[in-house]
Amino acid sequence: MNIRILKDRTASGVMFFLTVISLLLVFVMGIGLYLKSAPVFEEHTLKELLFSANWKPMKGQFGFLPFIMGTIWVTGIAVAMALPIALLTAVFLTEYAKSYVRKYVFPALDILAALPSVIYGVWGTLLIVPWISNKLAPHFVDFSTGYTVLAGGIVLGIMILPLLVSLFIEIFSSVPAEFREASLSLGATKWQTTKFVIIRKTMPGILAAVVLAISRALGETIAVLMVCGNLPEVPRSLLDSCYPIPALIANNYGEMLSLPLYEAALMFAALILFVVVLFFNVISRVVLYRLEKTFN
Repeated sequence: MNIRILKDRTASGVMFFLTVISLLLVFVMGIGLYLKSAPVFEEHTLKELLFSANWKPMKGQFGFLPFIMGTIWVTGIAVAMALPIALLTAVFLTEYAKSYVRKYVFPALDILAALPSVIYGVWGTLLIVPWISNKLAPHFVDFSTGYTVLAGGIVLGIMILPLLVSLFIEIFSSVPAEFREASLSLGATKWQTTKFVIIRKTMPGILAAVVLAISRALGETIAVLMVCGNLPEVPRSLLDSCYPIPALIANNYGEMLSLPLYEAALMFAALILFVVVLFFNVISRVVLYRLEKTFN
């Protein structure tokens, strides 16, 4: 057998093996979380766990609705705030900015994306929380500590902003230059070309980037934990405290050893987060696959 063919088959086999191992790791993690959370299913139905707001571990009551809603609120605010800023920033950098601007902005984005989440949490505690407590909350509620859904959403939005900008830049840069030239040659302005050609052509990629950002936001722990108030109640406004699922796991993991059912409940919280993040990642992969087929 030709040595080149042998090397090619060997490399293909190794990569296939590693791919299978990666998929098995995800499968094993899911099975492990399910088995660890199984005891809580013996005491409560899935409906009770997901839709009850009673969280009293010492009495065996494990209602996850406040934590699910807190996660949805914070993540929704973060994406709603970061998406338009990131989209317009990426459009400017790819279509309008001079080369020297990109030279300085791109490294800054990399630095922001690499900062530990605890730094964002400290920043939110020192700036965002006092601002909400002293400037914003008095106009709407009688009392607010500033540790609110809004604070968590702002901090989380700042955290995912560099990721979104970087993804959007990559997506816009993948559009062939011929598309831009064809649009401009027909008399369209640069903004019309961006709006009706670039953005429309890359819409599947934009959606995939947003899904990836949501997945990142769902798993953030420390920064959100430091500014959201950690109150196990369903939030009803932006100025209410909340308790996202990652913060629940981080705050209570050390206490679970004394109560076996409490341990199972926290493992179920991790299972919820695992399933949701996995779902969003699969959706983003499907959308990106469709984008590649469109360009090919």
